[in-house]
Amino acid sequence: MLITSKLPEVGTTIFTLMSKLASDCGAINLSQGFPGFECDPALLDLVDKYMRAGFNQYAPMSGVPVLRERIAEKTKLVHGVDLDSESEVTVVSGATEALYAAVTAVVKKGDEVILFDPAYDSYAPAVELNGGTPVFVPLEMPDFSVNWERVKSAISDKTRMIMVNTPHNPSGYVWTQDDLDSLAELIQERNILVVSDEVYEHITFDGREHLSLLTHPLLRERTFVCGSFGKTFHVTGWKIGYCLAPPKLTEEFRKIHQFLTFSTATPLQYALADYLTQPSRYLTLPNFYQKKRDLFCEGLKETPFEFTPAQGSFFQMVSYGHLSQESDYELAVRLTKEIGVASIPISVFFSDKKDHKILRFCFAKNDLDLNKALEKLIDIKL
Repeated sequence: MLITSKLPEVGTTIFTLMSKLASDCGAINLSQGFPGFECDPALLDLVDKYMRAGFNQYAPMSGVPVLRERIAEKTKLVHGVDLDSESEVTVVSGATEALYAAVTAVVKKGDEVILFDPAYDSYAPAVELNGGTPVFVPLEMPDFSVNWERVKSAISDKTRMIMVNTPHNPSGYVWTQDDLDSLAELIQERNILVVSDEVYEHITFDGREHLSLLTHPLLRERTFVCGSFGKTFHVTGWKIGYCLAPPKLTEEFRKIHQFLTFSTATPLQYALADYLTQPSRYLTLPNFYQKKRDLFCEGLKETPFEFTPAQGSFFQMVSYGHLSQESDYELAVRLTKEIGVASIPISVFFSDKKDHKILRFCFAKNDLDLNKALEKLIDIKL
């Protein structure tokens, strides 16, 4: 049979490849972005409670009402924004689904979508599968901040959407109020919508505040905000996320969501709703992860790598171009095989795959593994 691929340039993701290599080599996996420790046992007890109580059939398409209410309450507490849980909150099967459904809801053939480069690898395929054209705007190195003049130059009459990610993966850059204001100024007279990937919303460091696009009055009316309980509560395998958007956008979003996954695992939703009643369970995350970032960065000082501590997310990038011209992919593979520490080459995040001699490590792991990995990295030879 002859099949014409809709994504001819897409193969197996680097995250799958590096995690498999780490497993095959018995390496410490600091590549793929998942926590290397268990979630709170209390959350597991709640899942067991609802499973045994018979909450095992389809949930409502938009999410169980009590969880949507808890998400609205969390949004009010953290961001000071009032959401209607019935018409502005949708529970989905992971933030990746939320991103795809948001793009699919509004992007049509011939539309252009601005992506900041480097970007998470699901963004461009979502645009292309819906007939849109990704337009890449390079972020400013070395901090990966946004050059708003470049964004302005990239906007055309075909621009339908801008995709945002803060805290940013892979760099950890956290958007400022100036960033929000600049984006709002650029789109206020144009028919442009925004998708904001905010899955690391509770993981910011050194006193930085995560500024959701919901907090800006104009952006609030134009934006699909995508979040993740997997990242927040160390349960990435549950694949539970949510989308926050004004009623008209939510209406179109749900039209797509209902034909992607329809609904999300029922007992997990009820368990999360109960778990969210104690805000300390997510408000303490910045301190929890900063300790891990600081531990990892303190150890990196003993290695030959150069780095600036991440502002947010649970990733730390390191540079090695001053030591070697080996490609980042080759080095990531070699370090996995030779010293037993897996990382991600960040060239895979760039649209042109340009090699900046930077690796990304995930420090959302238990301290024992982080310390073991650091001991190995100190001895690397470049």
